[in-house]
Amino acid sequence: MRAAILSLGVVFLAGAAQATELPRGDPQAGRKQAGACRTCHGLDGFAKIPIAPHIGGEPAAYIERQLRAFREGTRVHEMMSVVAKNLDDEKIADLAAWYAGHDITATQTRAESEAPQACVSCHGVDGIAVIEDAPNLAGETSIYTDTQLKAFRNGKRTHEIMSEVAAGMSDADIRAAADWYASVKIEIAPQPKE
Repeated sequence: MRAAILSLGVVFLAGAAQATELPRGDPQAGRKQAGACRTCHGLDGFAKIPIAPHIGGEPAAYIERQLRAFREGTRVHEMMSVVAKNLDDEKIADLAAWYAGHDITATQTRAESEAPQACVSCHGVDGIAVIEDAPNLAGETSIYTDTQLKAFRNGKRTHEIMSEVAAGMSDADIRAAADWYASVKIEIAPQPKE
């Protein structure tokens, strides 16, 4: 676990260095770009379908990293790979600025339980990410979180930390984590139009 935390620091610093090399995003330009995202993720980042993640309020660096991964083919998804293929760095930065600019709040509805302990150092005690390289998990559907954890476990999706964490999870562990995050109620505040 200590090695995983040290690796996380290296990943975080590398991600921060990469983020500074990209253009600074324009949220209003991102809002216009987000019209292409609204069917699945919603204009304000609240997902419209259960297999898509909520992206409103995500850290900008995380959104940028994922969109670049889809564009470059290091992360593959039948829809996102096609969408991201036509995004240059400026459009990615704009989309990240738009979605990251939304305020997200999380409220736990299961008072008798706590967040999965292996997850809190990156994803927070309420499912809102505490580092830039991690997504918010609060309010994600069970099917989405379950699918992503299994993708990390079986190597379909890779990440320096998550691949190792998921490798040690049983199906029951994955389901418990997915159900816990799904039980968190979220609100994503819309950004004002300029």
